Amino acid sequence: MIKYTQTTLDKLEAIPEQCGYVLRYERGTFQSGFCILEAKKVVVLNKFLPTEGRINTLMELIPQLSIDTNLLTDEARKLYRTLVTVNSTEEGQA
Repeated sequence: MIKYTQTTLDKLEAIPEQCGYVLRYERGTFQSGFCILEAKKVVVLNKFLPTEGRINTLMELIPQLSIDTNLLTDEARKLYRTLVTVNSTEEGQA
């Protein structure tokens, strides 16, 4: 179970950042809370989301990114694998 704390948010933000993505919090009309500019490796998140919303959005978003696990720290790699496993399990149940 994921804890909805700033520490968890920081850990989730580190995953795409370690792979060269730039995370930006901006205001705008986002249907899902985020926008991916893949060619520029920029992820724009809705800045009005509370911490819990940011965490949920990153948990949904990260498995969709091109993440090179070799670039991740051990802690980030473990969290990434957890996210991918949870995400694939949820898709199988949908």
